[in-house]
Amino acid sequence: MALDYHKCAQEIADNIGGGANVVSAAHCATRLRLVIADNGKVNKAALEEIDGVKGMFESSGQLQLIIGTGTVNKVFEEFVAITGVAAGTKDDVKAAAAAKAPVWRQALKTIGDVFVPILPAIVASGLMMGLVEALGKIEALHFAGSDWYSFLDTVANTAFAYLPVIVAISAARVFGGNLFLGAVIGLLMIHAAFLNGWNVANAEQIYKFFGMEIEGGSPYLFTGDWTQVAAPAIPRWNLIGNVVSIQRSGYQGHVIPVIIAVWFMSTIEKWLHKHVPEMIDLFVTPLCTVFATALVTLVVIGPIFSFLETKVLQGAQLLVSNPFGSGIMGAIYPWTVVMGLHHMYNVIEAGMLSVEGGLNTWMPIASAANFAQFGACLAVGLKAKNAKTKSVAIPSALSASLGITEPAIFGVNMRFFKPFISGMIGGAVGALVAAFMGIGAKAYGVTGIPGYLTIDNPLLYTIVLLISGGLAFVLTNVLWKEEEKKKPAATPPAEIKVPENTVISCSAGIVKAPAMGAVIAREDIEDATFASGVLGDGVGIKPAAGYIVAPFDGEITSVADSKHAIGLSTPSGMELLIHVGVDTVAMNGDGFDPQVAEGDQVKAGQLLLNFDIDKIKAANHPDTVVVLLTNADDYDDVKCGNQ
Repeated sequence: MALDYHKCAQEIADNIGGGANVVSAAHCATRLRLVIADNGKVNKAALEEIDGVKGMFESSGQLQLIIGTGTVNKVFEEFVAITGVAAGTKDDVKAAAAAKAPVWRQALKTIGDVFVPILPAIVASGLMMGLVEALGKIEALHFAGSDWYSFLDTVANTAFAYLPVIVAISAARVFGGNLFLGAVIGLLMIHAAFLNGWNVANAEQIYKFFGMEIEGGSPYLFTGDWTQVAAPAIPRWNLIGNVVSIQRSGYQGHVIPVIIAVWFMSTIEKWLHKHVPEMIDLFVTPLCTVFATALVTLVVIGPIFSFLETKVLQGAQLLVSNPFGSGIMGAIYPWTVVMGLHHMYNVIEAGMLSVEGGLNTWMPIASAANFAQFGACLAVGLKAKNAKTKSVAIPSALSASLGITEPAIFGVNMRFFKPFISGMIGGAVGALVAAFMGIGAKAYGVTGIPGYLTIDNPLLYTIVLLISGGLAFVLTNVLWKEEEKKKPAATPPAEIKVPENTVISCSAGIVKAPAMGAVIAREDIEDATFASGVLGDGVGIKPAAGYIVAPFDGEITSVADSKHAIGLSTPSGMELLIHVGVDTVAMNGDGFDPQVAEGDQVKAGQLLLNFDIDKIKAANHPDTVVVLLTNADDYDDVKCGNQ
């Protein structure tokens, strides 16, 4: 059944303290991102149980709800309409979270922010490269060497050949610089006036680039084998003697120098915009920005950071060339996904592919880790009896098999934890096997099943996926057991009195009072969020007895883990929230005893919940029972009050 976007958004709003408790709201491809003013008003347990929410986690003050591609934007639209919160951008929300993060994490986050927007281009190119190469290997097609092969190969490798330009534009967006000035800096670093960075160590390419030929009188004796020819020193531009000198080699395949250069460019540009008079700003600022950035980049930033990047890459390659190092990375990879740091690996993969004949040996490690989370999540989906868990786990497992693991990790595996640990073990073993086999990919940006289009040995890759996913699947089945919610025995009906008065009515039906006591107007409820009506229209009841009964025939849609709130619905579509006390979520269930469970069918007057009024008052919370029709906006004739 299709997700009810309005209901999902309404329930999210109900359990975060309403729009008044939201500082900023935005969404990305899969997540609803919220910055909350008072986290004490957030009912985390209830959020995880909402239909449509596949998982929830917090990061540096940012509450993120995993909803899914193609769905989150529709839920977000309803959320904005319900709460009245101004729709922000991802950058608005990220800025609030990033400001609280340590420097090292902010640096890694920046790399992720630069790479995430360009991943579609990288993924498309990587998949096309894998497809073209696969077709070229089929001799019967006579595809290799054809014009179509050459054309498609050119299209496929464009993103990688001009990666510094794409990175520069994305970095300019992240750092708040002019995108086109950023493009100029990216183009400068791979300009045709420089020797292609991939060919710096190739003697033949150096000679040909500079129009040199080995003559008989040359000190270099050419034997027909260019690898035996000592390459001449790459010419330099000596701008101020030997003090300011630029080596004429490009930065193809490098990422970090480009990002640093554009950060420098953006900083200068913003400073100049503030200090240069508006009359000449249009001319002076771009001119000075490009000139200063070009000089500093080619003299300082490029040489230093390309050297450091190379050393980091060599360290990463050394680590993954050691099978046990690969095993460690296969185990901890999911944790970097949890922390949002996994996009930093794009730098390592780009570096691996930047050398001539380079092979991306990182991709099988990431695939093993991702496919292990798939296996663990699938095991939960097949083993679980709870319909909610099963409905989340199966689609999340499918997503993980395609390399998108966030729904599986956040929505299922970390939630139950043992599946997550099982996935870590499966990923470690799979990565270890991949390293022993020595397999790798010829592109990056894809893992899991799509990785078949880029991997150099599909058979061995299959073995790696089966080992990692299979081991995680088995371990999860052995280690994880679904907790069964025990339903306590209901209090005999003879011991309770069922209220007869109606408190809410509309064309869809009536809502009887769920508690004995005096009815008060919604506006008089002691909580501003409830009183404002942002969570729905209804009433408050000052309880005279510590129990709640069903106000109509219907279904229990939710029971808060903190036991103080129950959601119900009627066949006609009315959706009701009964919330006992104000801020009683802080009591963590102490003093509350639910008599029903989610999915139960109930009859009007049936006992739903026992609660201790004295404990609520002792905890300094108002004991008002809040009764809200959460989808009141669906009806034009809602009447609330003692009827």
